[in-house]
Amino acid sequence: MNKEYPSAALERAVGEFAKLPGIGRKTALRLVLHLLSKPEEEVSTFGRVFSTLKQDIRYCKVCHNISDTDTCAICANPKRDSSTICVVENVQDVLAVESTMQFNGLYHVLGGVISPMDGVGPQDLQIASLVDRVSEGGISEVILALSPTMEGDTTNFFISRKLQPLGVKLSVIARGVAVGNNLEYADEVSLGRSIQDRTPLK
Repeated sequence: MNKEYPSAALERAVGEFAKLPGIGRKTALRLVLHLLSKPEEEVSTFGRVFSTLKQDIRYCKVCHNISDTDTCAICANPKRDSSTICVVENVQDVLAVESTMQFNGLYHVLGGVISPMDGVGPQDLQIASLVDRVSEGGISEVILALSPTMEGDTTNFFISRKLQPLGVKLSVIARGVAVGNNLEYADEVSLGRSIQDRTPLK
């Protein structure tokens, strides 16, 4: 047992929380001690929510966003513009774009970006299903809203090569989002303007 902690159970709990992104051991210790101060039933409920998370979460069969059903609420909403697809890297980016209230179309979640350094290729992403969606017809514009990084630009280029033969309008979000920044960290005003001021992909 680490002498830093008075209990092996406490050390294990801190270690698990510290595995989360952005959580250091000091923050992890604070979270664990907070849980210890709560009633047992509340802590049990907290644990059950996460122990069943993987079983309870589904992914939309259309756009691959997280959902409670086979088709997510956005794809199933008849008030959304089904002729426009906004392509994003992950679920966080869907939430980020939605928070701007500047986009009323549908989404397509790739599940990452092309990154040879990390061993991620086009076959590891939801690019083929995007091509299939556009091939089915009814799509007038595809907005590539990937983070303005080298990996994001590489993915934009690859997708554009796949979609250009299908005759759909391709655009990218304006560079109101600073180059090198992740989309999920952009402020709502800048991201909203980037969606509104999108430019044709050349």
